[in-house]
Amino acid sequence: MATSKGVVVSVPVLVASVAASAIFFFFFLTPFLSSSSTTCNCPTTSSATITTTTTATSSYQSYKRSNNQISPTQEDINWWKDQIQQNQLQDYIEARNKLRKGINPRTRAQQLQDLIQFKGISHYEGPDSSNHTALPCPGELLVEEHHSNYGEPWAGGRDVFEFLAESARLNPGSRVLEIGCGTLRVGLHFIRYLNSQNFHCLERDELSLIAAFRYELPSQGLLHKRPLIVKGEDMDFSKFGSEVVYDLIYASAVFLHMPDNLVWTGLERLSSKLKPFDGRIFVSHNIKFCSRLGGEECTKRLTNLGLEYIGKHTHDSLLFNHYEIWFEFRRSMA
Repeated sequence: MATSKGVVVSVPVLVASVAASAIFFFFFLTPFLSSSSTTCNCPTTSSATITTTTTATSSYQSYKRSNNQISPTQEDINWWKDQIQQNQLQDYIEARNKLRKGINPRTRAQQLQDLIQFKGISHYEGPDSSNHTALPCPGELLVEEHHSNYGEPWAGGRDVFEFLAESARLNPGSRVLEIGCGTLRVGLHFIRYLNSQNFHCLERDELSLIAAFRYELPSQGLLHKRPLIVKGEDMDFSKFGSEVVYDLIYASAVFLHMPDNLVWTGLERLSSKLKPFDGRIFVSHNIKFCSRLGGEECTKRLTNLGLEYIGKHTHDSLLFNHYEIWFEFRRSMA
């Protein structure tokens, strides 16, 4: 019955409304109740979801890889290939895809001429023309002419570092000596990886040292690593201290340019500076200083120095079609 102040709802209508609400909540809660059941038949995950999950997991595992991992893992390489494919970058055709050189393209020679002619780029004039640069660098180095001094791409330095660092099982606390580090094509990677002052080098060429100190170290932000790089020759390692012991000593394309007697002199001086058993000496390209003596005589001389020949290795480049041969030695007595 209706009155002027309200609406009277009959009992049957009220019961029907309650029943409808109960049915609605039952169907609404059923999925949540079912999901907590141990006997539920959940829908299978779609292939797209599986792919995404796998990729994400792979990326996470790669990110969480061991701190001692130096070279790219297979997962890293697979990720790289996938990114190249997804971005349609796999087909480089020189005639169609000339690499652009920026808004003001210059060859190295042109860049150098600009630096000489204009005394720098956007340089100060008049009373402010004095050099405000903290570490003035020769123009030849600023255009990176020294990157072409090796007869192969500068990128090969990373390949050498990865092979040697992992073969010698290095960690940031290890100590490394390079004989003939040149302009730090390889050394930069060791300096960056190792703790401060743990990279040492003996280099005879002054121009290479100028490039190393006046361009590479400051441009790579590595001055704080304080590498000990010494100008010297004749295998004189006296400036490195008598107490230091190395985890790795290596010579990349150096011994093949030296007289055999000088190489043996160097090995004699270095044998006591190599960590017993775990330390390694690596020599690239060939060991004619040894093979020219004959197998038995070479082994005898190595034994007298407390050294042992371990074997020959071939290491492929990551970026270009090239490999290097390395010969491994260790100190066989304490």
